[in-house]
Parts: sequence; structure tokens; C-alpha cells
Amino acid sequence: MLLLWPLPLPLPPPLLLLLLLLLLPLAMLWQQRRRARPSWLARLQHQVAWGALGLAAAWQHRKLEQSTLHVGQSQQQALEWCLKKAQGSCCLPRGSTDLSTFRSHLPLTKTRQAKEEESEEKLLSPAPLQDHREASLQATLLGLVTLNKAYPEVLTPGSTACVTPTSPWPNSVPWLRHALGRVSPLGAKDSQTLLLEALISPGLRALEARTAVELLDVFVGLEADGKEMAEAIAAGNLGTPLPSRAAELQEALEQGPRGLALRLWPKLQVVVTLDAGGQAEAVAALRALWCQGLAFFSPAYAASGGVMALNLWPEQPQGFYLLPPGVPFIELLPVKEGTQEEAASTLLLTDVQREEEYELVLTDHAGRQPWRLGQTLSVRGEVTDENIFSAALAKAVGQWPGAKLLDHACVESSILDPCDGSAPHYEVFMELRGLRNLSEENRDKLDHCLKEVSPHYKSLRLRGSVSPAKVHLVRPGSFRVLREALAACPSSSFPPEMPRVLRLGHLAKLLQKRVMS
Repeated sequence: MLLLWPLPLPLPPPLLLLLLLLLLPLAMLWQQRRRARPSWLARLQHQVAWGALGLAAAWQHRKLEQSTLHVGQSQQQALEWCLKKAQGSCCLPRGSTDLSTFRSHLPLTKTRQAKEEESEEKLLSPAPLQDHREASLQATLLGLVTLNKAYPEVLTPGSTACVTPTSPWPNSVPWLRHALGRVSPLGAKDSQTLLLEALISPGLRALEARTAVELLDVFVGLEADGKEMAEAIAAGNLGTPLPSRAAELQEALEQGPRGLALRLWPKLQVVVTLDAGGQAEAVAALRALWCQGLAFFSPAYAASGGVMALNLWPEQPQGFYLLPPGVPFIELLPVKEGTQEEAASTLLLTDVQREEEYELVLTDHAGRQPWRLGQTLSVRGEVTDENIFSAALAKAVGQWPGAKLLDHACVESSILDPCDGSAPHYEVFMELRGLRNLSEENRDKLDHCLKEVSPHYKSLRLRGSVSPAKVHLVRPGSFRVLREALAACPSSSFPPEMPRVLRLGHLAKLLQKRVMS
């Protein structure tokens, strides 16, 4: 059973709601006419916003508690919602809410998914955002309460800055900025302006970015443009000239990336980003270098355009998530190690076992989609899961002196050049810190590590059916360009997931053009 930690409300709830309705519009009008806010108004806005947030979070917690206590009933309601929305647009019989009928009319097959993944014109569209509004609001409200419980000082006025145009909080409730007490200016559109606003606020306790990979881009950009940003701070481009703060920035940058965030903001406690596919390497790089010594918190796990799981345990360093039994309708598919054969049937949340591994199958009104299936490499019928490959790559990089992996993607050789006369192989593109050239000996270490973790791959290599993986180093910023290309796709999810296995030729060639070694 989940627990909600009560927030101390200094004013009675009805009065808080009345103040929220009256004072926040007045405060917005005040800010439109005057740039600066009196400190008493900022404190009042913050207090009222947190009072309203506490009431709303208590209601959301009650709903979540009831749904998790009655998982079977909640899942049946979610299924009925999805089927009601889908009737008339698919082959399901009208009025059908039976699970077996649903499964028989919407079979889970990889063939259909593979065709959609390999088609550049028929990519799966994410579910409409309104379908996930309830889950995103729940994740935001409960996430804020959870963060406030773990780090009571980080949400006080002026203690938080978001350095990306989009917040990590899934739902942008109107009074969220007042509850967070952000220093970021209203209406800022670019990351550089947001970063400058954060840099002139040395007392920050929380640093936000939509995702870890975007925060990584921010720090890499800060290192590249640090001199210009220091000059902007000294000149007072955002207000009062601050030459002493500019000098502190330059001194912090001169000491290198390791621990940079804490040198810039000595009171910083936590980094808040939204977890999604393909973020693990960015988080690892941030923890090891720029954000060394800081805690990380994600309010939710997002996929396919919406919130999939909630994080109510900020003390868990690797992320610990709760699957709410609502929309989208969730099933779980047992993983069969080393094979692409699917289980005979999916399981509901009430049927799963502890310590077992499952793939998720999500259904909304648009249809049924497996999540994470197809994220494998296979050039000769072998199955190299992306997690297995990533582990082998991390082990290989660990043997390269001075190297730190920032990002990577894999491509089957036939996608880049179907007419290549060599044996099929994996093409690996990676962005590193601390190493600009790879010797052949270092490149071969990836092949050795893959043999260690995949017996099937080792067998194919010994027979000569598969060539060694080809390793390419790409220029700094290449994966940022790839993410921008992904975000520009009409079917882009929110946040855009970072695939480790590229299926589309134009995306693979985008990295190929940026190879430097």
C-alpha cells in the first residue's frame, strides 16, 4: 500500500483555494506590468501553490491507492476504455470487452512491428496526449510531493532552475512554476538563455532538464561556449552586470568537467530529469563527470507519448517505478532468453512473479504495441538484445584508457549498404569523451566482449558467418543532431526516445556522415 506524506498547510484548505483563484491571476498581471516581484508576493504565491498542490496530490494518491488495491478491476476498466475508444476503427466486435476475444482479434506479432519499424513512411504515431492526461497529472503531483519529502529545501522560492525549454514534469499545471520556485524567466525559448539564468543564481538546490541526454547536451555546450557565457554574465545581458560571478564560472570551467555542477552551485542537491528509453548512458556520464556527487530523480518513466510508470521512491539511485493499472492497458510478456519466440500469452499485473523479467505490452485506443520488442541485432539469425550489446560495449570501453562513453547506436550492416560484399556485421557509432582515436587493438575488444556475452554470436564468428563489429567514433554533438532528427519526425514520442538499434537508413547515414575515426 502506498502512503502519502501530509504537507503542512499553514492556511485552511478552502481559504487556500480561494487565494489561489484570486491571487495567481493578479500576480500574473503584476508581472506583466513590472519585471520584479516583491518578495512577499513570491512567498505568498509559493505558499498558495503548495497548498493547492497538497490537496490535489492527496486526491490523486487516494485514486492511485484504490486502483492498486483492486488491480484486477482497474485493469478491466482500462481494457473497457481502450476497446470502447477503438471500436469502429479496428476488427474488434462492437461491444466486446472479453480479454480472450481482445487477444484473438489483436494478436501480438513481431512481423507487423518489424514492417512498421523499417518503413520510413508508416511509423507508429504516439497516442494523443489527452489519453495520458490523467497519468501525467498524477505523476507530476505525486512526484512533487515525493521530491519535497526527500529534499525539503529544493523547492523553496529561487532554488530551482530548468535549463531546457521543456520541463521534466509530465503535466504543466498552471501554478507549477510557483510551486517549484524556479528562477528561469517566463517565456524563455532557448536552452542558452535558461542556462544563463541558472548560472547567475549560485544558490540553486535543484537543476531540471527534460531528459538526461538533453542535460548532457547543455553541459557539453557550456564547455564549448563557456567564455562567451561568462562575458554575457559580466556584461549584464540578463540584467545587472556580475563580473565576480563570471570569474567564478571561468574558474569552475578551467578545472574540467568532473564535479562542475557542484562548483557552479555549491548548494545543489538533486538533478531532476524525465526517464525514458535510451537515457542510461547519459545518466552514467553525468554522474561520473559533470554531476558527480549529486542525486538524480525522475518523476516518471515515459514512453509512447505518455507516462508509463510513477516514481515514488527518490532514495532508489537507479530508479524504482510503479506501474499504475490504468490507461494504457498493461500486459506483460515473459522474456525467453536467447530466442525471438514469444510466449504463448501475455500476463496481467496480478499474474506476474517477483524477480522475473518481462516485456511490456501497452494498449490504448490506437492499438496494441509491444514495448522494447524488436530492439535486437540480428544479421545471421542470432539474437543480440540491446541490453546485452550495451553491457558488452560498456565493458570494452572500460578497457580503453581515459575513455568515457557518452552515447552510442548500432546498425545492422545491410541497412547501411545492402550490396556490401563482406560478411554481415554490426556497425557501431559512438561518441566518447577523453579519446579521439581508436587503435585496432581497442576496436577488437568489442568483438571479444560480444563473444563473451553471446554464445551464438561467438559460434557465428568462429564459422566466419559474421564479420567483427565495425566501430566508428563520431564528432561531438552528432547524437544531438540525431535526436533533433528524431524529434522532427511526425511520429516522434514525448519525450523523444533514443533508440540504440537504428532501423531507418537515413538516420544511420546521418551518423555515418559524422564519423571522425
